Amino acid sequence: MKIILAILIFSAIILFHELGHFLLAKKNKIVVTEFSLGMGPRLLSTVKNGTRYSLKLFPIGGSCAMMGEDMEDEAPGTFNGAPVWGRIATVAAGPVFNFILAFVITVIIVSLVGYDPAEVTQVESGSTVAEAGLQEGDIIKEYQGYHIDLARDLYLYMYLNSVQEDETIHMTVERDGKDVELSFKPDVQVRYLLGFNRKNTDSLEVESLIPGMGLSETGVEPGDVITSINGTCLENAEDYTNYLADHPLTGETVTITYERDGLEYTADVTPKEYRTAVLKFSYNLAYTKAEGFGVLKYGALEVKYLIRSTLLSLKELLTGGLGVKDLSGPVGVVDAIGSTYEESKSEGMLAIWVNMLYMAALLSANLGVMNLLPLPALDGGRLVFLIIEAVRRKPVNRQVEGTIHFAGLMVLMVLMVVVMYNDILKIF
Repeated sequence: MKIILAILIFSAIILFHELGHFLLAKKNKIVVTEFSLGMGPRLLSTVKNGTRYSLKLFPIGGSCAMMGEDMEDEAPGTFNGAPVWGRIATVAAGPVFNFILAFVITVIIVSLVGYDPAEVTQVESGSTVAEAGLQEGDIIKEYQGYHIDLARDLYLYMYLNSVQEDETIHMTVERDGKDVELSFKPDVQVRYLLGFNRKNTDSLEVESLIPGMGLSETGVEPGDVITSINGTCLENAEDYTNYLADHPLTGETVTITYERDGLEYTADVTPKEYRTAVLKFSYNLAYTKAEGFGVLKYGALEVKYLIRSTLLSLKELLTGGLGVKDLSGPVGVVDAIGSTYEESKSEGMLAIWVNMLYMAALLSANLGVMNLLPLPALDGGRLVFLIIEAVRRKPVNRQVEGTIHFAGLMVLMVLMVVVMYNDILKIF
């Protein structure tokens, strides 16, 4: 079922993207030789008014092939024979249609479940943010110069930009219809840690050691299992949690026992201070019903959020915050759709529909953004050459442009193979 859902979602998004190219090509009197869904050999095909409509074997792509698109031919009916602004509109229409589709879907979602305002739900008494004047019921509108429309905007920003101890936080909140400016430094939480990461929350097996922390200076290695602290036996993760609750670590040395290959070893460990900047307030992540034109407004803000999150992810990729292994291709997306479907089943049909619609909106907006990147072989790359032509009033050498797009296509194909390989590794 999940594979069928993934294929349907992929197909709808790609079909709408190519429909944008198709309709604008027709509008600008460009002959469309083939309009297809999928890649590879044709399964079904028919010709109508000079255009071949095809359904192909592999449902992971599509095309709107226009006459003379990759040639120097400028005869009437060819792509290059159309006015330059007509060609710009035709190329841009694919991504624009993706944004339109995302908007239609998000309007449906908002009408069903509402939107998530960034409303403050709790402020810890005595905290720096409470002293700065933040109150329950305030709506956060701006955080560190980052405009907040939805609670997820704030969540995304905080996820990508962890708060620092010496940082001054600037916030704008709406209170009683007026904007209130707040400034404060975060509180600091001080803990003492042994300095290891567990394999999972239910395990005491050491997955990795934190450099510079206590355990990294002993003989403990990844794969070892912690079995006791100061003589208190730890049989499971719950015992470990309870021990720390009853005996919080300080700067005093503790003796641990750990097991490796069936043998037990002991080590004296001095916990190291670990300081964490914290914001002692909570904000809403639940949904509020939208009414009237608010449905359209928050549908548009949902699309803005999806586009923004894609751009921020690209920024993280370029700056090293994310790597190629964090990218997902068709295989990864199918797995994500499947996982979302399985997790939604227990919540009922409404949850399934809303989550599947959200995946479709996310993928459609993502495809729109990615296709507008100024890279060879993508719509954005072609737009760069067309805009240069509009400014110069003459086209760039067609052969040079074709060579650049071909090279870009080869690089994209290699990247797709790498991403698909990583997706398969993640699944299995």
